[in-house]
Amino acid sequence: MTPLGWPGIVRLGLVQACLGAIVVLTTSTLNRVMVVELALPALIPGLLVGIHYAVQATRPRMGWGSDRGGRRTPWIVGGMAVLAVGGVLAALAVGWMAQSQNQVHWAGLTLAALAFVLIGLGVSASGTSLLVLLAKRVAAPRRAAAATCVWIMMIAGFALTAGGAGSLLDPFSPARLLAVTGGVSVLALLVTLLAVRGLESQSSDAPASAEQPAAPVPFFEALREVWGEDTARRFTVFVFISMLAYSAQDLILEPFAGAVFGFSPGESTRLAGVQHGGVLVGMLMVALAGFVSRRTGQPALASLRGWTLGGCLASALALVGLALAGWTGAQDWPLRENVFLLGVANGAFSIGAIGSMMQLAAQGRESREGLRVGLWGAAQGIAFGLGGLAGTAASDLAHALIVASGSAYASVFAVEGVLFLVAAVLGARIATPTSASERTAVAGADTSCVFVPTSPDGPGSAGSGLPLAASALKAR
Repeated sequence: MTPLGWPGIVRLGLVQACLGAIVVLTTSTLNRVMVVELALPALIPGLLVGIHYAVQATRPRMGWGSDRGGRRTPWIVGGMAVLAVGGVLAALAVGWMAQSQNQVHWAGLTLAALAFVLIGLGVSASGTSLLVLLAKRVAAPRRAAAATCVWIMMIAGFALTAGGAGSLLDPFSPARLLAVTGGVSVLALLVTLLAVRGLESQSSDAPASAEQPAAPVPFFEALREVWGEDTARRFTVFVFISMLAYSAQDLILEPFAGAVFGFSPGESTRLAGVQHGGVLVGMLMVALAGFVSRRTGQPALASLRGWTLGGCLASALALVGLALAGWTGAQDWPLRENVFLLGVANGAFSIGAIGSMMQLAAQGRESREGLRVGLWGAAQGIAFGLGGLAGTAASDLAHALIVASGSAYASVFAVEGVLFLVAAVLGARIATPTSASERTAVAGADTSCVFVPTSPDGPGSAGSGLPLAASALKAR
């Protein structure tokens, strides 16, 4: 089997960028339109995005389906087509909601719910299979760098779509929203078709199939087999806990800056940009460490396990800093530096976790790579959905019990820090790969291809900033 070279990795990165392009319109732009232009309760887009996360529980079934067929390309293309249809229907639903507050309003809500189900299914099918293809076709020494390239390209897709679509949406109208969303969706599907054309057969010595199909084992039996593997089960729990901590901070960081430090909306938005800039630095640090490791012969520098656990510990430390800022209420606290450190730690942890997942996908019973990656993706998706809800709910509860706003936020940050510590302990107990090729992956990562987005703007908190890379295990 011939491993994918950098041109093939870049082509998969284009697919990931297309995923990001549609997702940013549906989870960020439509969210803003419903709340601001249509004056709907924020709960409505929140529930719709929650549907998109809940549907990602189907990822294991998607991965198992691609295992059985032995090819990932049909699932990538099919998932992108479903995602594109979901994006268009979501924009159409918003147009219906804008027309009336009576029948059509409820019809729009119903159509929106269906659209977000399709969005979740499309992301699950396409993203899961893309990750499996990366894990199986990328040579071990390049996996960390490949993960960095693909996720930075996805972030670039977020940023370029947010900027381009934003300019095309003014002056706003439901018809213009539908036209822009439809154009982005069609373009994303066309780029995906071109990017994956012949890619799977080129990376394999077998002309008819990229890999041997899995034995016809029923899904739940295969799921029980994978769950019975210590490494797969422990990594699933690790992903869930770490992603829960990771996502819980996102919706309360800007309100914290405003309530405790008096930041204006513009200042808090720029603070989110500082955090996501730190994420990019953390991601690039992992890839650069792999390059230095290969040049100097110091494998410890590029240990994916080390970056994953170190990122968790550093994230916990940064969250403790935010908690101290809240408890003390010190206005001279270096908040921006603290948030930048949090971003760097999150970025390093994200790429370390994704690279580790690529290593561990083949650990265990053969022809179960898609099921394992799907299981981990489902854990991530559910954790992200719960994390945003749990973070805001915990903040509301803390404010109800604690008079001082700073102390209320601090208690939530402290809990998130503890979750990162728990994740680090769980991650330390996961067995490391033992094959020669997988030890090579720990020894160093080729970073000859690193793509940096031209703009740091994307769909983060309050409609700006970049989503973190392990959201990455999110929008796949």
